[in-house]
Amino acid sequence: MHKRKGIFVILLTGLLLAGCANSEKTVRETDAKEVETGTNSDFSEAETTEQMIKETSEMKALNSVKNPMEHNPLITHKYSADPYAMVYDGRVYLYMTGDETMYEADGTIKKNNYSNIDTIRVISSEDLVNWTDHGDIFAAGKNGQATWGNNSWAPAACWKMIDGKPKFFLYFANSGNGIAVLTSDSPTGPFVDPLGEAIVSRKTPTCAEVTWLFDPAVLVDEDGTGYLYFGGGIPSDDKISNPGTARVAKLTDDMIHLDGDPKPMENVLYLFEDSGINKVGDKYIYSYCSNFNVPPSGCEGYGFGSGEIIQMAGDSPMGPFKTVGSILKNPEFFFKNGGNNHHCMFEFKDKWYVTYHASLIEEKAGVNDGYRSVNIDSIDINEDGVFAVARGTKEGVEQLQNLDPFKTVSFSTMSNEAGIKTVPADDITAQNGVGNTNLLVEEDGAFIQLTNVEFGDGATSIDITLKAKTDGAVSVRIKYPNGEETASLVFKASEDFVTYEVEFSAPVKGVENLFFVFEGVGTELKEWKCK
Repeated sequence: MHKRKGIFVILLTGLLLAGCANSEKTVRETDAKEVETGTNSDFSEAETTEQMIKETSEMKALNSVKNPMEHNPLITHKYSADPYAMVYDGRVYLYMTGDETMYEADGTIKKNNYSNIDTIRVISSEDLVNWTDHGDIFAAGKNGQATWGNNSWAPAACWKMIDGKPKFFLYFANSGNGIAVLTSDSPTGPFVDPLGEAIVSRKTPTCAEVTWLFDPAVLVDEDGTGYLYFGGGIPSDDKISNPGTARVAKLTDDMIHLDGDPKPMENVLYLFEDSGINKVGDKYIYSYCSNFNVPPSGCEGYGFGSGEIIQMAGDSPMGPFKTVGSILKNPEFFFKNGGNNHHCMFEFKDKWYVTYHASLIEEKAGVNDGYRSVNIDSIDINEDGVFAVARGTKEGVEQLQNLDPFKTVSFSTMSNEAGIKTVPADDITAQNGVGNTNLLVEEDGAFIQLTNVEFGDGATSIDITLKAKTDGAVSVRIKYPNGEETASLVFKASEDFVTYEVEFSAPVKGVENLFFVFEGVGTELKEWKCK
């Protein structure tokens, strides 16, 4: 990696100031006239009409799925579903089903039937608004860790101290026919399959009769004992109101084997899918999604309807549990599109949240083909120690802390985006799918947003590390994607990563939304840092 200081430009008076990749000179306000008249030979090549990149302040950012004030969905550059939250070392890690667009033979998009899903997406955040994309775990299929399975649906994750070190465990469903477990020494992998087979299959006692052997949830209790929850589906029409397909099993100390036979959970009313488990005070809260056969009047005695997240409370992790009411209505109640409902509650920095999926990306596109996106909203605890009813919103949650721009920030960290994707940043990530990623520009006008960046008394410059297939530009803006430009960089194509030091036109102070707008398809951006 190289560092160059003289390849940046600053828009001071609306002039286009262009930089040459081999220049070692810093362009400052005193150089503006020299550049404008072409007397500086360093910039002569950039002045030709064919080579000139349009003035960066006029670069128009692409439209995004959400506006700069909305926090849901969490990411918009790819679909994601079935979120499960794990809190570790001051960050929330979300593990999500990797929805991938499916196509008909004629190239048109077809409804999502989930059959092509074999990855698990991983993102993390310390403020619940700016999220880092760590990539997609190659979980199942011929290229995945669990090669014996075809699919990776509805992950659940936890960590536990084993032999004095943190160990991470990821459970997921092989479609509706069993549960896999992967392990890692890091929340972002690489993950491995320690068993080479399912931890729960139809050969497991009490599980052959489970209609859908999927949708796991996991709990590590205060004494270190692990518990696995799974199951769903309706075995017959006479069991719609009480399907009997939920299971709970105790795990061995290593978290990768069952400690005894799974236990059927009783009276899980109108069960459909989506296991959830939390410990709130001394209560264990089991939660799930109701099926779509609840009478129009609601479940008698509890009032919940079809496709809602329901909670049951108990004094033991293995039950018995008693129904205590609804937590979250179907996404259709809050947004235009409905569908299946999947959730996870988690506590972070002394507040409770619910993460779930909806179809906001699809809604923006005006389609309804079953491709999901993940949201987070706040949820409260009632005086009786169970969850209050939550509300789904596009606004999302309050940011828990401002982002520090004086620390190195991955370009794969963002709160909003358009026209980009993430790619592996190293060989280990490329081999396993998850770990460290870089940002790749797919369209001119692509942008990312960082929300509530704390510049304090002032930042005067920014280091930007990138490599590019073609000449391109970066416009650094505040407040809005097409808002005030504070710095700009025009760069030449480079095979290796180069760090450019770019001065701001004036010190950036206080708390601002920060935007990077890009020109140059194929540009790969690694990291940035203010000074």
